[in-house]
Amino acid sequence: MTELKAGRDGEALGISRTGARSQRSRYGDVLIALAAFVVLASLPLLFGSKALLDFVIRCSAFGLFATSLNLLVGYTGLTSFGHGMFFGLGAYGYGLIMQRTGVPIPIAFVATLVITAVVATVIGAICVRLKEIYFAFVTLAFQMLIHSTILSWASLTGGDQGLRGGIPRPAFFGIDLSNHVHLYITSCALLVIGLLLMRQITQSPFGYTLRMIRDNATRASFVGIDVWRAKLTIFVLAALFASVGGIIMALFVSGAYPEFAYWTISGEGIFINMLGGVTTFLGPMVGTVLLLILNDTVTRLTEYYGIVLGIVILFFAIGLRKGLMDFAVEWYTQRGDSEKERG
Repeated sequence: MTELKAGRDGEALGISRTGARSQRSRYGDVLIALAAFVVLASLPLLFGSKALLDFVIRCSAFGLFATSLNLLVGYTGLTSFGHGMFFGLGAYGYGLIMQRTGVPIPIAFVATLVITAVVATVIGAICVRLKEIYFAFVTLAFQMLIHSTILSWASLTGGDQGLRGGIPRPAFFGIDLSNHVHLYITSCALLVIGLLLMRQITQSPFGYTLRMIRDNATRASFVGIDVWRAKLTIFVLAALFASVGGIIMALFVSGAYPEFAYWTISGEGIFINMLGGVTTFLGPMVGTVLLLILNDTVTRLTEYYGIVLGIVILFFAIGLRKGLMDFAVEWYTQRGDSEKERG
């Protein structure tokens, strides 16, 4: 009886320690997020370059999009070739609501996310039942359907010309998004908040459930996990974060264009994850920065952007066989192990 009681006490102590470590990790993530936001918010004061602010805004849009894609690819094992449809849906949904209704920006923001959640639920309910390559190509088919709808419904979407006339930006809570610095600070805030929320998802019990599904969905279902519901939940959550990235891009360009919902956007998301890595949380963010720098540099130096991009893809796919952050973490771990063996 004493041994049983001691065992229970030890188990309770272990659970409490795990909970304490998890709580400390959450506090650490919040502190890192606050520090990152302070650094980003101080850039306009330290540097007067508008190009730098534009670069960070673009990183915010594509960083949220790529990291949300990694929730599917890296954490759940669902490779989506159509994730870009939610980026385009966010841009078009927000732009149309602001142009047609003129409601306050926060209401338009929330309404866009609601629309995205409904569409993602319908599409996800069909797609997450499928496996591997079928899931990838059916998501691509839905993206092409949405892209075709944008092109053909010209009276609503502007067709191949996109939403013309700009997107209204009425001030709210003292924030004027027609002011470039205000837009920059808002984009940084959305980026940091989005990354923090996604980090909490991946570190939560639900996040570890997704890893179990990724590693062995059959075994996960045997232990009582509703695999379909878990996949659908993360599909919708990833769509919401991708939609926020689309809203940021719509605000940045003051419009929305069919290219935002084209399959190449999903391709860029996949490449960003290849470039940065899928096994580390910040891998897609690093990949976003690298791809935008590569894009801006190469297009300035040569017209053969596709050739250079192909060479880079081959280097990471055949040479490193992993993303940059994956390679760095693996190298650091191996170095630490070798130093321990010497010691």
